[in-house]
Amino acid sequence: MRSIAFADFLIGVGILLVIEGLLFAAAPVWLKRAMKSALETPDHILRAAGIGSAVVGLFLIWLIRR
Repeated sequence: MRSIAFADFLIGVGILLVIEGLLFAAAPVWLKRAMKSALETPDHILRAAGIGSAVVGLFLIWLIRR
């Protein structure tokens, strides 16, 4: 069972890399502006957005796996 979970993890990482690569290829200027904006955003807002994103992601995984 452990190998299936690891395979799912690797698939998730692969999907992440595909999406990130497509975004960099399709809109590099927009991504540079987004990164600059992230640098100017206060840490507490980035932290809250990260926690919120992680919670939503875990909920989606739980919903699909149940």
